[in-house]
Amino acid sequence: MNDIAIEAEQLTKHYGSVRALDGVDLQVPRATVLGLLGPNGAGKTTAVRILTTNLRPDTGRASVLGLDVVEDAQAVRGQIGLAGQYAAVDDTLTGRENLRLVGYLTHQPRKAVGARADELLEQFGLTDAANRPAKTYSGGMRRRLDLAASLVHRPPVLFLDEPTTGLDPASRTDLWGVIENLVADGTTVLLTTQYLEEADRLANRIMVIDGGKCIAEGTPAELKNQFGATVVEIGLAPADLRRAATLLEPLGATELLDDTTVGVTVADAGRGALEIVRVLDRERLVPDRLAVREPSLDDVFLKLTGHRAEPETDKSDTDAAKTQRGAA
Repeated sequence: MNDIAIEAEQLTKHYGSVRALDGVDLQVPRATVLGLLGPNGAGKTTAVRILTTNLRPDTGRASVLGLDVVEDAQAVRGQIGLAGQYAAVDDTLTGRENLRLVGYLTHQPRKAVGARADELLEQFGLTDAANRPAKTYSGGMRRRLDLAASLVHRPPVLFLDEPTTGLDPASRTDLWGVIENLVADGTTVLLTTQYLEEADRLANRIMVIDGGKCIAEGTPAELKNQFGATVVEIGLAPADLRRAATLLEPLGATELLDDTTVGVTVADAGRGALEIVRVLDRERLVPDRLAVREPSLDDVFLKLTGHRAEPETDKSDTDAAKTQRGAA
């Protein structure tokens, strides 16, 4: 059996003169998570729409579980789930009715639809709200219902396009736990996100794309080691700050982080901090605080793309999700 669940080779997609995708390759092994990162307009959602059969590539090929997303589109739809950044649920229906409707649309055995809906309501902590209209749900509840709907037909492959955008931290953490459990049970996930903490926690591997091209790929640790930087932050009296920054320049790139803090980028955290303390002590400069900030995915993203991650605001994802479910 092929261990690769999702595969793409040289995918391209143009909108007039705009290259949304420009030769993207990717592979996602079964029961793992690929985090797809990139700035707004980088091509993440276009890639997801191609892989979920909602959009045809101009050139290149892609497959899910060995099924070509163009030639075998109908079969692919039966093997995947899709949840976008906007919950694609019917506000007038109850949570249970939403899940039962998806069961009918995905051609599940009618006798099994009710039991599957109840199973998912319990799994996602929605049993108490099962008979309430979805319009009464909180944002976190609606997102959990949307993810539950994408799982009604037990897809082995799940596409999550900005699934936690706009959620409060507690709801986001709850949803992360659900995704981790799904992967532990064998589900393969392709996740697009602008929350770097989310990618760091969930993704086995990360691909960063910009301008429709892959610009970096690796595990979170590999990317942080390659593109991140360890920064020693030193707090000093404002009157001493610029003098300290000048003195510390030979130890690494320095930056005034605020009115009382200078940051020094170092290759080795322990050795760098020790040298900084020695320099300051020699000059009789006494820091009131010193902290070591290890490299993060946010540092990686900033270095690769030139700016920090910001959530997408593409409302058309809702329509894409509905199209996928209805066509399954």
